[in-house]
Amino acid sequence: MTMFRRFALAALLAAGLTACGGDKTDDATAVSEAIAPIPAPNGGSWLDVATVTPEGGHQIGNPDAPVKLVEYASHTCPHCAEFDAEAGEPIKNKYVASGVVSYELRNQIHDAIDLTIARLARCGNDPSAYIPLSEQVWQNLPQIVAPVQQNPELMQSAMTLPEKQRFPKLAQDLGLIDFFAARGIPRDQQLECLSDFKSLTEIADRSEKQSEELNVTGTPTFFINGRNLGTLRWSELEANLQNAGAR
Repeated sequence: MTMFRRFALAALLAAGLTACGGDKTDDATAVSEAIAPIPAPNGGSWLDVATVTPEGGHQIGNPDAPVKLVEYASHTCPHCAEFDAEAGEPIKNKYVASGVVSYELRNQIHDAIDLTIARLARCGNDPSAYIPLSEQVWQNLPQIVAPVQQNPELMQSAMTLPEKQRFPKLAQDLGLIDFFAARGIPRDQQLECLSDFKSLTEIADRSEKQSEELNVTGTPTFFINGRNLGTLRWSELEANLQNAGAR
C-alpha cells in the first residue's frame, strides 16, 4: 500500500500529525581542501538560480556545485521548522551564494496536511518560489496545524470525501487557501491543483519510494554529495559542509 493510499484511512488520520526526527550518523564527511568561490554567470547571483530536479526536489544555487546538499523535510515537522529558522539564512547567504554549494529540498510526506502544503507550494509553477514558500509555512506552522490539533475529526472528515474534494476541503478548513493566496497563488488555481488527484499521488508515492531506497527514516535528513548523514543539528551539518570543502 502506498503512503498516499494510507492517507485515505480514517484510523491513521485520526492519530494526528506524524512525529519527525530520525537516525543520526556518527560518521563525518572526510576533510577536503577549501574550494574557491565560483562566480555566477553574467554578474548574477546563484541565489536566483532555481530548478526542479529529476528527483522532484527544488534546488537553488549552482547546478554544477562541487558540494551538493540535499535535505529531506516535512512541512509539518517542528524539527524542520526549527532547523530552517537557524540554518536557512547561512545555508543560502554563506554557502549557496558562493557557488560552491547547491541546496535541494525534497519531501518526506508525513500526513495529509503535509501533502496538501507540498502541492500548494508547487502550484505557482515557479521553481524559485518553492523554498521561500516552504520557509513561510514553517514560520507559521503552529497556526497552520492548530485547527486539526484542536479537532482531529476535521482531517478525518475531509479524507472521506470523493477524491477531487478531499484536499481542497482540507486546505480550506486549515486556512491554507488564504495563506497561499496572500503569497501570490490565486484561489481558483489552488483549488485546481488540489483537485488534481494524480499529481498528489505522484508527490506522495515519490516521497515513499525515495525514503525506502535512500533510508530516510525521519526529518530533517541530510545528504552531502549523495551520502546520507542522517538527522543533524546545524552545527553538525555545517561542519560536514566545511569538511567537504565549503568554507
